[in-house]
Amino acid sequence: YWAPNINVFRDPRWGRGQETPGEDPAMIAAYSVEYVKGFQGEYGDGREGRMMLSACCKHYIAYDLEKWGKFARYTFNAEVNAQDFEDTYEPPFKSCIQEGRASCLMCSYNQVNGVPACARKDLLQKIRDEWGFKGYIVSDCDAVAIIHENQTYTSSDEDSVAIVLKAGMDVNCGSFLIRHTKSAIEKGKIQEEDINHALYNLFSVQLRLGLFEKASENQWFTRLGPSNVCTKEHRELAAEAVRQGTVLLKNDDSFLPLKRSEVSHIAMIGAAANDAYIMGGDYTGAPCDPITFLKGMQAFVPQTTVAGGCKNVSCDSTDGFGEAIEAAKRADIVVVIAGLNLTQETEDLDRVTLLLPGKQQDLVNIIASVTKKPIVLVITGGGPVDVSFAKQDTRIASVLWIGYPGEVGGQVLPEILFGEYNPGE
Repeated sequence: YWAPNINVFRDPRWGRGQETPGEDPAMIAAYSVEYVKGFQGEYGDGREGRMMLSACCKHYIAYDLEKWGKFARYTFNAEVNAQDFEDTYEPPFKSCIQEGRASCLMCSYNQVNGVPACARKDLLQKIRDEWGFKGYIVSDCDAVAIIHENQTYTSSDEDSVAIVLKAGMDVNCGSFLIRHTKSAIEKGKIQEEDINHALYNLFSVQLRLGLFEKASENQWFTRLGPSNVCTKEHRELAAEAVRQGTVLLKNDDSFLPLKRSEVSHIAMIGAAANDAYIMGGDYTGAPCDPITFLKGMQAFVPQTTVAGGCKNVSCDSTDGFGEAIEAAKRADIVVVIAGLNLTQETEDLDRVTLLLPGKQQDLVNIIASVTKKPIVLVITGGGPVDVSFAKQDTRIASVLWIGYPGEVGGQVLPEILFGEYNPGE
C-alpha cells in the first residue's frame, strides 16, 4: 500500500499538502513511524518478520509542488543544499525506515539538484547502506517515463530503464519498464543481474506478506470479507477521529455549545452543507453511508433548512445569495460551511491564494449581517485557509476547522456544536 505521504508541507498552497501531517520535520517523522507500525502490524521473530500490509514512505525526496505558474512536478528541479537535506527533507524518511521499518519507499517525479529523484543513486543507496532499509523502491506513477519524455535527461527510453535500475529503483508504477526493459537488455544497457537484484528486493517483501503461500486459517486477512467493512466499530473509530481532529479557532462569550432546548430552527448555509462529496479528501475510498452536514444536523434539530448561497465551492457568482439570506433570516441559529474541496486543492492542482475561494467571504459577511444572532463558521479543507477577517468580527461568534471529516463528518458536527464533545479541551 503506497502510503504514508511524508513530504514536508513547506508551501501552504500545495495541492497535496492535505495528504501530509504538516510542516514540521520532527512531527512528520514521529507520525511516519506510528503510521507504518500500524499498517504493517509486524509479527513473528526477527527484524524482517511477517507483515499484514506493506507500507510505503513517499515521495523521496523534496517534492511539494504540483502545478504552479510555469512550474510543474514532472519537470521541476528542487535545488536543495546539504543542510536542508539534513534538517528538513531527510528526517521523516530516515525515521520511517529506521524506526518504522517501512518495507517500501517511493521516489518522486521531480529532479533533485539536476538529477531525477529515481535516478539519484547516491540517495537511493544511502537509505540501504546507511539507514538499513530492507525492502523495495518503487517509482511514482510514470516517474520513469518522464525522465526521457518530459525532462529529456536521457537520450532514449532504454537509457531511462538503465539509469533507474542501476541507481537502485526496483519497481516502476506504470507500464514503462514492461514496454522498454527487453529492448534495454538487447541493446546492452542493462544485464540480467540488474533485474535479479530488483526482483530480490520485491520478492523479499512479498514473502513477508505470505503472498507465495496457500491461504490458511492462520494467515492474516484470510477470513475477512464484505461483512468486515463499514462495521459499527469502524464508523465509531472514524467519528472519534473527526472529534479529535476538529479545532475550535474562536468562541466569543462561550457562544458554543448550543442548547438544544433553545434552538428550534437552524439554517445551514454553503455549497458544502448538503454535499457528501466534499467530506472526503484526496485518495478517498467510496464511503459506505455518508452523512452530510444537513442530514446530521436534522437528527438534532428536525427543522434544519439549507441554502447553498454559492452554486459550488468555487463560488463564482452571487446568484444564490438571495435565497441564502432569506433562509438565514428565518432561523434561530445559522451555521455557514465554507472552505475547500478537491476542485481547489488536489494532486496536480495547487492553489494560488490562501483566501476562501471566489465569493465565499462575501457570502459569510452578508449572512452575518442579517441573522438574529452571531453565526457559526465551519471551515473545510486540507490546506490552511486565511479567515482572519472573522477574528475580530463580532457577528461571527465561533469558528471551527473540521478539515475533510469523511463519511461521518455530518454526524460529528452537531455533536460538537451542541456540546456532546468539546474540541476546545
